[in-house]
Amino acid sequence: MSLERTLTVRVERISRQTPEILAFELAHPWGRPLPSYEAGAHIDVHMPGGFSRQYSLARAPSDANSYVIGVKRELASRGGSASMHERVREGDLLPISAPRNTFPLREEATHHLLLAGGIGMTPLLAMAQALAARGAQFTLCVFARSEEHLAFADALHAPSLAPHLRLHLDQGDALQRIDLHGLLADRAPGTHLYVCGPGGFMKAVRDAAAHWPEDALHAEYFAAPTDANATTGLPFTLKLARRGITVPVAADQTAVDALHEVGIDIPVSCQQGLCGTCVVEGDGEGAEHRDFCLTGSERRHKIALCCSRARGQELELQL
Repeated sequence: MSLERTLTVRVERISRQTPEILAFELAHPWGRPLPSYEAGAHIDVHMPGGFSRQYSLARAPSDANSYVIGVKRELASRGGSASMHERVREGDLLPISAPRNTFPLREEATHHLLLAGGIGMTPLLAMAQALAARGAQFTLCVFARSEEHLAFADALHAPSLAPHLRLHLDQGDALQRIDLHGLLADRAPGTHLYVCGPGGFMKAVRDAAAHWPEDALHAEYFAAPTDANATTGLPFTLKLARRGITVPVAADQTAVDALHEVGIDIPVSCQQGLCGTCVVEGDGEGAEHRDFCLTGSERRHKIALCCSRARGQELELQL
């Protein structure tokens, strides 16, 4: 459970985007501004039934009067999406976290290539709107089953985005489909790639972009890949540089749990290495990184404690 401060918002509007996806507009109950954010940010939503899930903000941060999220009703739901679809109604109050961004646009990029699979379009839609507003160079490629399964279609076809949009429909004209390997075969200097979507889509994009520089590829996952490393492993010791103490981590224990046992609170949320809540400064070179939120360069000096472990017997943290 996240230890961060929560906000209370009212569900102002619920709109059906596709047979499986609902959009929720969230506002302050008393009309006050909500905390600001940058495109790519997400929030934790605490919903009926005791569930907590992360959802990307699906609109550019032109103002902070309301947030918009998209929620897909998963057939194999663990309870979160079912709760949002079946139990949340307009007018309800929901606790949420303040926005966090582990998937930001890169200022050094001269061209932004945004690849969105299904509901993974939510952070990329906000990015595209933000890029359009500042006149940046970008291409937004959206992959969906059909027009019926295309969420936020009105926003995608808005005059500001339409010239930058490439739409791939599995059930559409073969000429309209995007060849990932062809699209990603050559990387123009300064181009950065951003991808979000289901696991199979993410793997296909990563395979097609395997030759891209690691720091030019940015991904946000819904869930850890099924072949991801487990959080268990060999025992090791955490060296807390600022406190001058060491903390043992058992083979079947995460670093976060070990720290909590000695009274050191590390905020956590997804506990899969996806959201970045538990990231701290440390000796990244000595870590066995198992997260999906840090770039290659960030991993040299940052560590996601909910899942990562030591390469050897000790891992130093700036705590």
